[in-house]
Amino acid sequence: MIYPWQSGDWERLQQLRSHWPHALLLHGQAGIGKLQFAQHLAKGLLCESPQADGQPCGACPACNWFAQGNHPDYRIVLPEALAGLAGQTGAEDKDDAKADKGDADEGKKTRAPSKEIRIEQVRALLDFTGVGSHRGGLRVVVLYPAEALNVAAANALLKTLEEPPAGVVFLLVSARIDRLLPTIISRCRQWPMSTPAPDEAQAWLAKQGVADPAGLLAEAGGAPLAALALSQDDNRALRDWTLGQLAAGAACDAFACGETLQKLPVPLVLGWLQRWVYDLLAERTAGRPRYYPQSAAALTRCAAKLDAPALARYLKSVTRQRAVENHPLNARLVFEELFLGYREMFA
Repeated sequence: MIYPWQSGDWERLQQLRSHWPHALLLHGQAGIGKLQFAQHLAKGLLCESPQADGQPCGACPACNWFAQGNHPDYRIVLPEALAGLAGQTGAEDKDDAKADKGDADEGKKTRAPSKEIRIEQVRALLDFTGVGSHRGGLRVVVLYPAEALNVAAANALLKTLEEPPAGVVFLLVSARIDRLLPTIISRCRQWPMSTPAPDEAQAWLAKQGVADPAGLLAEAGGAPLAALALSQDDNRALRDWTLGQLAAGAACDAFACGETLQKLPVPLVLGWLQRWVYDLLAERTAGRPRYYPQSAAALTRCAAKLDAPALARYLKSVTRQRAVENHPLNARLVFEELFLGYREMFA
């Protein structure tokens, strides 16, 4: 089933059923369940006895095959690193957690799994789209995340989208539509996915047994699946320790941060740091933090000691570091440099 906050998106989507587009681009904030929505939509399109609102019946042979992951008219294209999500509906929350957490085991392998959708994967779709439907209905392709298409793969997909095979529906899912080729976007029907209202998201998180739904939802930027993943993160204690160091301002121990955090994935720690610095800027400009409202007093104290230009420059340096966060860097040196820069803002 889709998540409770997606019922409105599902109802709005039914207006397309009379003239279904050959390519639909589902886009929106990370951590709101876009992948599960796309999979559920694919199941509904392939269902042989759909309900009046387009929902899959869940009982026909097509639904059973889909649930088992072997429907002959369905394909899902993922980066190698996310291959485990292929048979997991609703697994987007795990992927979104990895967006900051990274792959801790990556360095232990001789060749890290690719995080891109490669041209070979797109070319393999030609065989699928070139053969008629096994069940006499549609053939459905899900690409997730669409922004993972490398340049060659994007160009290969573009050729298919420009001359779409009859009876094939492409469902592209993206949290970063700005990273897609404009030509691909122009060949798709764009469909923005809604972020749930805070009250609705908090109620859902409470039902999942999350102890602090409001605080975690704020830290996740309003995305409930990302908040759920944060509640299950084994590194919460280190995250709280890091926030304590950041709250110390000029007394932040940069070398202790490097020593303590060096075994954590660089993207994870950079995410904590970037959200904290953003909150410092939000505290100065709007008087209200976004990600760490529980640390409002510390943020107010720290923001009062900073000038806006220095804060903006430091935020820019953190953003630049995020652009290379997945490169094989020495984590300890990266963290020491960043936390030294943070401390120097208070000098």
